Amino acid sequence: MFVGLSGGVDSSVAAYLLKEVGYEVVGLFMKNWHDESVTLSNECPWLEDSNDAMLVAEKLGIPFQTVDLSKEYKERIVDYMFDEYSKGRTPNPDVLCNREIKFDVFLKIALSLGADFVATGHYCQKSQFTDPHGKDIHQLIAGIDTNKDQSYFLCQLSQEQLSKVLFPIGHLQKTEVRKIAKTQNLITADKKDSQGLCFIGKVSLPDFLQKQLKPSRGEIIEISSDFETYNTVQKSSKTIQQQSNKQKYSREDGLLVGEHNGAHFFTVGQRKGLKVGGMVEPLFVIDTDVDTNTIYVGQGKQHPGLYREALKINKVDIHWIRNDLSISSGETLEVLARIRYRQPLQKARLYQTEKGMYLLFKLPQSSIASGQFVAWYQDDELLGSGVIS
Repeated sequence: MFVGLSGGVDSSVAAYLLKEVGYEVVGLFMKNWHDESVTLSNECPWLEDSNDAMLVAEKLGIPFQTVDLSKEYKERIVDYMFDEYSKGRTPNPDVLCNREIKFDVFLKIALSLGADFVATGHYCQKSQFTDPHGKDIHQLIAGIDTNKDQSYFLCQLSQEQLSKVLFPIGHLQKTEVRKIAKTQNLITADKKDSQGLCFIGKVSLPDFLQKQLKPSRGEIIEISSDFETYNTVQKSSKTIQQQSNKQKYSREDGLLVGEHNGAHFFTVGQRKGLKVGGMVEPLFVIDTDVDTNTIYVGQGKQHPGLYREALKINKVDIHWIRNDLSISSGETLEVLARIRYRQPLQKARLYQTEKGMYLLFKLPQSSIASGQFVAWYQDDELLGSGVIS
């Protein structure tokens, strides 16, 4: 059994629990791409985390190894992020990191070294059953701690990946995890949760993006809250495609209120970084256009331009964890869905067509951005996900 020891309290306790129930545990730390020029502190987070992981392994009396995945991380995550932002989309590197690094590269390395399973400190659970044809079906279940549930970040996993993974702390509350760590005198017991990009740490996103995406002056156009849009509430399935399209404004639709350094540095729903004052209410980004290098903004978080009732997922971007529950063209499915981590699950319906899938929310949702992942559930089981087009 290989445990991904990240140097945090969650993976530390995961390793301890597995050893306690009799597994032969090996700790493996993954070193990934790091750029000190864009971190928000002078610390070297991966080195500190590596040392903590090694001390935990020593305390638990388990073997410890470090593997350098910098090349894979740069190619699969960092380059992907640059490409997505350059197109005016908003990627989620944590979802990709789990799909491409933790549960692909790391998993394959662990299996090649003789592991039967790998385990991580994610707050989620796994179950399985055998279908009438004798096939094992693996289920990804939300973590018991609703405030820490990380199932959303694993929304791109496959049946094959789930079959080789264990989540030892998914049935615990965070407070219980820290209590166990303190009882066992683990150095990570009081360590703060990591923030920022997966495995990289907290970074300045503008500085990070400017490594490859050059600044370019453009206009900030304010759109009035009474601007005529398609956001009028309509529940007819015939209007789903229209509602799912990203709103497109033009320079003539609003007033010039400022300038920015590049549309690809901004995302829908963003408030900080606009540097435009003198408004009755704060400005929020309601759309970006990288082709014309224009940002469209609206006053207040209730501005109708921030809200959409539906979204589209292109056919190639549809992913089912539960393939046995996938729907065919012309079929629909009632689900619960979220478009970001920790967002409360929202009632919605999936509509499958020949060219893709549409998801219609019962209530309009704020700040839906292209490139994000939408994940859909039934009760507390995550069934599938897709990239918002």
